Amino acid sequence: MAKWGEGDPRWIVEERPDATNVNNWHWVEKNATSWSQDKLKELFNGLEVENEKGSCVVKELTKVEGEATANNRKGKLIFFYEFEVTGKWSGSLKDSKKNYKGTFTIPNLSEENDAHEIDVNVHVSQESDDATEVKEIMRKVGTTVIQEKISEYINKLREEYGQGIILPTKDCAKASAPKVASKENKAKEEMNKVVKACSQQMEALGVQIHTKKERVQLTAREEFKCRAADLYRQAALTDKGMVEAFTGGPATLEAAKGERFSLMGGHVTGQFVDLVPEKKIVQKWRIKSWPADHYSDVTIELDEQDASTVLRLTQEGVPDSEYDSTLQGWTTHYWQRMNQVFGFSAQLF
Repeated sequence: MAKWGEGDPRWIVEERPDATNVNNWHWVEKNATSWSQDKLKELFNGLEVENEKGSCVVKELTKVEGEATANNRKGKLIFFYEFEVTGKWSGSLKDSKKNYKGTFTIPNLSEENDAHEIDVNVHVSQESDDATEVKEIMRKVGTTVIQEKISEYINKLREEYGQGIILPTKDCAKASAPKVASKENKAKEEMNKVVKACSQQMEALGVQIHTKKERVQLTAREEFKCRAADLYRQAALTDKGMVEAFTGGPATLEAAKGERFSLMGGHVTGQFVDLVPEKKIVQKWRIKSWPADHYSDVTIELDEQDASTVLRLTQEGVPDSEYDSTLQGWTTHYWQRMNQVFGFSAQLF
């Protein structure tokens, strides 16, 4: 088994030695209140809501009271936030010059509820049939739009405050040494050039790449003591900040069908083919050293059980020569790191 910092370079990302808070044992907290208040105002001000009957717009947030923090305890990243939000809106019906004003309140924006569960109370300052109809636009359509913005805030919070709070453990940390030019390094560079040239030539000539095509050839079954929602959205698989936390390297990631992604500083790249929230993720997936433009098909399925979530991975199209290192890479740099960073091997419902 390759050790972190050694072994197959295709899975190795830059390490960040830091002797502070060894093994992430001590509680580390970042205050995100001021940032959250500014971010919520930025997301809501000027927010437009409309349907076939009319339109509304959020004029401003008049109150954002509460607090938000990001915390690390024993390698587990935990976010706490609780706000009461009040805002002003105005709207009108189509083909009407009459404008109506009102307010809306989010009484409990907190981590206890998912974004789509957040309540939004809407009021209008006038009483008439038209005013009530405009209010219903803001209540029915506006609630969904507001919940989407809350979801965006939560993702931004995790992205902004998830970096740097979980540090490498003492077993992972290793002081970086300056690179020294040597005959061996030069030889490796020359060999890499030859390999790259050969791959390009093979592609140009249409040379067949031998792969593990059978669906059963590369599979994995892992059990995590967390909810499927935590594994899918809030922690590990589709959240940019969380992916960067457990891989230890920069990521470009937006979990949406057709969107491309890059993990571990470009060592792993691909594209989202299909997503079923909290159930399944389908990707086109490759390692940087594979033959140019060759992708495998990865399917990750989540099955939430009484006290854990079972993850099943199936991968088709892995080059024969890369099979063993790819299988080991999933174990070492995905499953083990996710357990280590997020505490999924110990966390209970």
